[in-house]
Formats: sequence, structure tokens, C-alpha cells
Amino acid sequence: MSGQRLALGVSYDGSNYLGWQSQPGGRTVQDALEHALGQFATVKVRTVCAGRTDAGVHGIGQVVHLDAPVARDFFSWVRGTNRYLPADIAVQWCRQVPDDFHARNSARGRRYRYLVLESAVRPALESGRCAWVFRPLDGSAMQASADRLIGTHDFSAFRAAQCQALSPVKTLRVLQVSRHGAYWRFDFEADAFLHHMVRNIMGCLLAVGAGSRSPAWIDEVLQSRRRERAAPTASAAGLYFVGPHYDPAYDLPSQSAALDWIP
Repeated sequence: MSGQRLALGVSYDGSNYLGWQSQPGGRTVQDALEHALGQFATVKVRTVCAGRTDAGVHGIGQVVHLDAPVARDFFSWVRGTNRYLPADIAVQWCRQVPDDFHARNSARGRRYRYLVLESAVRPALESGRCAWVFRPLDGSAMQASADRLIGTHDFSAFRAAQCQALSPVKTLRVLQVSRHGAYWRFDFEADAFLHHMVRNIMGCLLAVGAGSRSPAWIDEVLQSRRRERAAPTASAAGLYFVGPHYDPAYDLPSQSAALDWIP
């Protein structure tokens, strides 16, 4: 099995990390994962992920690829790596993929979920795992606003200043608003996302839901292509990277069991 390209599914609670991407201080999900892989394989292992996540953002179905430096059973890569990982990161599955598979470049799309608790009091058990609003939200208004963003647009108004994407033009395929008890769930799917795009859109949707803006205001923001015209960036705590999706020929799991845990 040595030399084969492998894909791993990874889930993590991002609360204690400075995001996905490796940094000199080492307190990132990638650093923890590569350290554990190195401990298991007894040699240095490098990974490439499907989508970088920021500090405090969670991953449900993150996918990485690596070129196996040693021969191990697929399931051993799961259990053996998890032995060296902290409790808030876990490898979920391992599959062999063709040598030309690339966790990021082979993805046909990416999915995110944003979770908001509507409650008179702040969350306790869910702290760090959802955003919070204490004013009632109007679901119909938020969905009407969300619908205006579906399609291919220049999303510069929802782009962070430090975004490195070559183009601000993305195709948003799904933006679905639903209520589950005290929680509001926002499901996003696009060909790709700009840095902070989901959180910046969420800031606007919450402003619409609270009644401080009309659903049509989102058109003005989108057409302006100016970040300062949008609402403040929503909290990282409510954001989950659900994962990428690939050509079915790769036969990779499309959903993690952790997704069922989120309302």
C-alpha cells in the first residue's frame, strides 16, 4: 500500500484551534492531524485539504489526501491516527483514490451549515457550537433574501479583505433556511466559497431576519460589490464545513454521521 494516494474524512470541533491551515505556533487542525499521522506512520506526513476553515469553525466532513509513506490497512489509518489525536478531532474513514485525485481541486462543490440559537438567554452547553440571537427572527424574510443570492454572481461584497481567491465570481446553488425547535439552520452549497463568504452572508440574513433590513436590501449589497455595504461578519461559532462532494466514480462517503447531531 506504500505510495498509494489516500483520502481521509476528518471531523473536528474548531473551538480550540486557530483554523485549519498549519501555522508556526502549531495550534491548528492540520498541525494536530499531521502530527498524529506522523506518529502512526513513524515518518513525516503532509496533507492537502478540501477546504480551509477559520479559527473557531467546525468540520463535519473535511476531506484530505496524502500519499501513503508506509503500507498499512485502510482501517488502521483511521484507528491508528485517532490514537494520537486529541478528543476534538477524529478521522472518520480512509479510502484509496487515484493518483490524480486532489482533495481541493477535484471537488465539484462544497457545503456549509450555519446554526443559530434563538433564545432569550445565551447558550451554555452549545457555547462555541452555535451563534445566538435573543430577538425573534422572521424565517420567511430570511429565505426571501437568501433566494436573491442563488445563481452565479460577483460576491465581492461578502469577501474578506484577505481573501486570496482568483475571482470573486461564484455559483451559489443552495441557500436553504429552516427552523428546528429553538434553532435556525442555514444550508449552503456552492461550487466554491470566498473567504468569510458564508459568515458575511449570514450577517446580512440575520439583519433581515431581525427586521432591521428588508429582503430586497441584499440586492443592493450584492450589486455594490463593496464589503462595507454589508452587515458585520457573523460569529465563527455557528459555522460547520459539511464537506466537499466529488464525482461518484471516486466512491467516497458523502456525509458524516456527525451531521445528524446538528439540528
